[in-house]
Amino acid sequence: MRNMTNSLIEHERITTTLVKAKALRPHVEKLVTLSKVSSTHHRRRAFAQLRNARSVEKLFDVLGPRFKVRAGGYCRILKLGKPRLGDNGTRCIIEFVERTPKEEPEAAAKS
Repeated sequence: MRNMTNSLIEHERITTTLVKAKALRPHVEKLVTLSKVSSTHHRRRAFAQLRNARSVEKLFDVLGPRFKVRAGGYCRILKLGKPRLGDNGTRCIIEFVERTPKEEPEAAAKS
């Protein structure tokens, strides 16, 4: 669960099975709620769960301020049509509701 939480915080969108995504959502939402107030105590509590300094930094510097006014429901689960090969598990995408916009490749090339 820790690795999936770190991956979701780092990439803001991951593809996994439906059961894993439903289990992951409460962990991530509690951490985002914790990151709304940037204090040493909250950072240490988040680090105790994540054990990754980069994830904690992004959580408090990017995600916490982004969801400051939102009361809850920070993640969404989107079901995919094709099942996973091998065990026929239902695949889905879990992502944050508000994502960081990516830079346009043409705009970066022009500057």
